[in-house]
Amino acid sequence: MQDKHVSSEIIYRSVDSIVILFTLFVTFLYTDNYYPEGYLIAGLVSIILFSLSARFTDIYSSWTARPFQQETLHVVSTWLVAFFSLIFITFITKTSAHFSRVTLISWLFATPLVLVLARYGLRRIFSYLKLLGLNNQTIVIAGMTEHGLRFAKELESNADYGYQVAGFYCEKDNIVSEQIQQHYPVLGDYKELIDVARNGKWDQIYLALPIESKKRISSLLDKLSDTATPIRILPDYFTSNLLKSKYLEIVNTPILSVYDSPFSANNAFIKRAEDIIFGSIILVLISPIMLAIAIAIKLTSKGPVFFKQCRYGLKGEQIKVWKFRSMTVCENGDEVKQATKNDCRITPLGAFLRKTSLDELPQFFNVLTGNMSIVGPRPHAVVHNEQYRALIPGYMLRHLVKPGITGWAQINGWRGETDNLYKMRKRLEFDLEYMREWTLLLDIKIIIFTIFRGFTDKNAY
Repeated sequence: MQDKHVSSEIIYRSVDSIVILFTLFVTFLYTDNYYPEGYLIAGLVSIILFSLSARFTDIYSSWTARPFQQETLHVVSTWLVAFFSLIFITFITKTSAHFSRVTLISWLFATPLVLVLARYGLRRIFSYLKLLGLNNQTIVIAGMTEHGLRFAKELESNADYGYQVAGFYCEKDNIVSEQIQQHYPVLGDYKELIDVARNGKWDQIYLALPIESKKRISSLLDKLSDTATPIRILPDYFTSNLLKSKYLEIVNTPILSVYDSPFSANNAFIKRAEDIIFGSIILVLISPIMLAIAIAIKLTSKGPVFFKQCRYGLKGEQIKVWKFRSMTVCENGDEVKQATKNDCRITPLGAFLRKTSLDELPQFFNVLTGNMSIVGPRPHAVVHNEQYRALIPGYMLRHLVKPGITGWAQINGWRGETDNLYKMRKRLEFDLEYMREWTLLLDIKIIIFTIFRGFTDKNAY
């Protein structure tokens, strides 16, 4: 296994070095009156700097199971550090005059582009080889559990990741489920696992025991520490939630914050500044559209222009959410029926407003007053909240942040009518992922995607 990793690392390092020199050579071809020796030295130094920077950005570890977007970000960051370090060296050595500015700028932008393309090509090649069974890693799973079986099936359905499940180990008196028996062999008990691990038979060993088996886990970890095989633990549902929690330290005591707001004081300030700045700009830009919609509503149907519905806001407190009226009724009581396809309550103009999300524009007033954000979990009617909080564990966690006009769930297709529990579970899943992964850049990404993708949706009625 180690040899496989080393060989792939050598390939990646070699390709990166060739790309850096190649792009410099191409950009140098269009340069006059400069010495090639200086560029050759600069190229070699940049390769050394790139390699040194890579020790901190970890671009030569295994990227097989990591998102390509993450790899791209790390590679580009490594190149920028290497390039500007080179520029700093030329500045302090007073040799910058020996290099063409056009060449350096072209090299700066061309290199990361070619590096990323080369890495994508290598990734596709390695994935193809893994599908053929080459350069794969063979793993075993200790523990007959649902999360162990689920992990095995995920690996099986993603063969290009390069992992092959040889089978399961369990205690002799363990009842083996039919699902495991049908798909994977039982290789032996834990004593046999320890014996083969010492011989280095398997590339990796995964422990999939439930957390209540902590004595068994501790015993296995202690005995497997006498082997040279990588040991990894598959967390069950409870442990997964703990891993997603925040680490705190209060009066020198370590604390895991399992259910809490994702925003520290600094992040909360950034989030509020984002809402005020972007909200004010957007409100100014859309004010002519809002005026036109208001006039159109008045001319085409009876009733108020705006509809204010009670929703849950931050910490579950009730707020009044503004919308353009799109129905002939203004339901806001104990029973609120979700809009469905061809709903007779929706006006002709309202159907267009809902389909294009233009009925949500008045919620920028909610943003400026502070009870909503531009980006966050979409607020549901109070009666729907009470319904789903009783059916879905963790549902109310989405109210640890302010509700938003648009959100991570919406741009990923979980918008509109939730006519079954699965749809609401998926919406909650994306809402909680947004809360865990929040950054200012993520908010900007969601806003941009909403502009180009979120205004129209097949699920919006």
